[in-house]
Amino acid sequence: MTSTGVNLSSIHGLGEVDEKAVKLEQNLVKIYLQSQEDSKLGALNTEHGGSHIWDKGQSSIDDSTLCSTSSITPAPISRQFWNAGYYDETHNSKPTCGAGTGYLRIHPKFLHSNATSHKWVFGAIAELVDNAVDETCNGATFVVIDKTSNPRDGTPALLIQDDGGGMGPEAIRRCMSFGFSDKKSKSTIGQYGNGFKTSSMRLGADVVVFSRHKDRNSTQSVGLLSYTFLMQTRHDRIVVPMVDYQFDTQNRTWNSLHNEQRHENNLSILLQWSPFSTEAELLKQCDDVGPHGTRIIIYNLWRDNQGKMELNFESDPEDICISVKETDTTRVNSRMALSEQHLANRLRCSLRAYLSILYLRIPQNFFILLRRRVVIYHSIANDLKFPEFILYKPQNVEGQVVTTVGFLKEAPNVNIHGFNVYHKNRLILPFWHVVSYACSRGRGVVGVLEANFIEPTHNKQEFERTPVFQKLESRLKDMTQEYWDYHCGLVGYQPKKQPRPAIAQFSSDSAQVRGTYQPILLGKDSVVAAGEVNASSLNRMAPNRGVALKRKDNDHVVESAREKKMAVKGPRTASVVHGQGVQEAVSIIQENQKRHAQCEEYKKTEEELNFTITRLREEIQEAKREYARLLLESKFLDRVIRGNSRE
Repeated sequence: MTSTGVNLSSIHGLGEVDEKAVKLEQNLVKIYLQSQEDSKLGALNTEHGGSHIWDKGQSSIDDSTLCSTSSITPAPISRQFWNAGYYDETHNSKPTCGAGTGYLRIHPKFLHSNATSHKWVFGAIAELVDNAVDETCNGATFVVIDKTSNPRDGTPALLIQDDGGGMGPEAIRRCMSFGFSDKKSKSTIGQYGNGFKTSSMRLGADVVVFSRHKDRNSTQSVGLLSYTFLMQTRHDRIVVPMVDYQFDTQNRTWNSLHNEQRHENNLSILLQWSPFSTEAELLKQCDDVGPHGTRIIIYNLWRDNQGKMELNFESDPEDICISVKETDTTRVNSRMALSEQHLANRLRCSLRAYLSILYLRIPQNFFILLRRRVVIYHSIANDLKFPEFILYKPQNVEGQVVTTVGFLKEAPNVNIHGFNVYHKNRLILPFWHVVSYACSRGRGVVGVLEANFIEPTHNKQEFERTPVFQKLESRLKDMTQEYWDYHCGLVGYQPKKQPRPAIAQFSSDSAQVRGTYQPILLGKDSVVAAGEVNASSLNRMAPNRGVALKRKDNDHVVESAREKKMAVKGPRTASVVHGQGVQEAVSIIQENQKRHAQCEEYKKTEEELNFTITRLREEIQEAKREYARLLLESKFLDRVIRGNSRE
């Protein structure tokens, strides 16, 4: 005979209600007594690989006793995340264990402590978006992030939905468990099997998941991870009620995959503690998923220390914002205002801004819809002027990285700098300060790189501080300061290094050496013909960051060579040569000025053409995205219309 109670899932101690549910608080004592009676009559039927290890030959223990509950007044739950970890176990009954019985459990407090790894709520949302992006390998084309309402009390809730492959009954149980990940590809972002739990519990106290999966048979599953339920029923382990359905192609109906009693017990908890009070409402949410995909609703959203919602849905109807400390507007000048409005600062409080740079490359034909508007991808590298591309090869690590570094186009009017470090296409460190704000050296210098040779932490908001990471940090600091020292003069600062010697380049065949134009150096009162510069002097005088020669040194080299030549010819010959040289120098300077003016005209024309091309490309991309947005919105409207017609 199968025992009555809560049967453990086969994964890491997560309980799933099996034969007898812990339904209502007033029934808990009755269930406890009944389960004690039933436990004497039969053995517990555990699933394979369970977290409980039952010794053969010993009397079995009813699983419900492991889920200790109390019928005393429900434990209060704080609506402020950082105060919600208090769990009063004063009145909890101690779990009963039979002789020879060993088991592993996960206490509900772990849901809260595990979620504290996310200090920033947008980082938690990004984890859920990552799961949708990883589904592009299963055909996902969009992820929707929007506000919805809890039908029970009308409070705001967070909706995240994708049209990926969805999850079958086993997959959704792994998703609800800890440390299990089906993502084996090297290109997928998720890898730890912990992101869904940490992110959902960081955003709200409760989350309900609807998923449809199409394989040989179409299935749909509903699971509830509720901190409120576990707190108020005083469970001492995590219990996750789930219901699973399979589509009957002959009758065109969804039928439960489990026996009636187990289905009803799990369903009763779902209907009591989820936002939906009837099975029909649950199934309608599954219909809104479409033929395949996943729909996540996070409700009982956390509040800040002032009692306000952490996620602000009201300030911008096309965005989700978080509150930031207000600045004193009386002390804000135009330069400070420009910095405050820059993307580097807006991403801290605007989800749309953060999502626009969250991925280095957006998968083709994939869109992020925030509040029913497509998020436009933004390339930080395109915001840089005077960019350089520096190859970095970490020591004792395979591979190499190309780092793009340059000044922000708003420099020097913005006090922003730092590197944007990606890992497997995902932004981990936005505008990471490798140099201090205390000094101006490095101001306005921004870089972009993808560092797949270091590992991010579980919350994907920073990297593990390994020796390889520390060497990268040191190199990026040097890179910033080197770039600043040799280029700060381009944006109006006093250059730290001496400028390079003036160089005029000619396109005539006689002035070329192996495809490289020979420079003609103009001294204070002398001139040297192009043919007099040998290969070694060309190498010394060529522009090279970090080894630029001072102007007076170049002049000295040119003058000493000319003086030796004149000493052989004599004073009269030297005077003639000097006069001819001056005339030739004047002619060359005039020709150079004329060519320079032509080059400036060509550059201006090229810039105008490039601007036109860029604008047209942006218009084409915007038209494509607007078409995709309208197409998705029309699909959603069709679903709503069909849903209303059924009602």
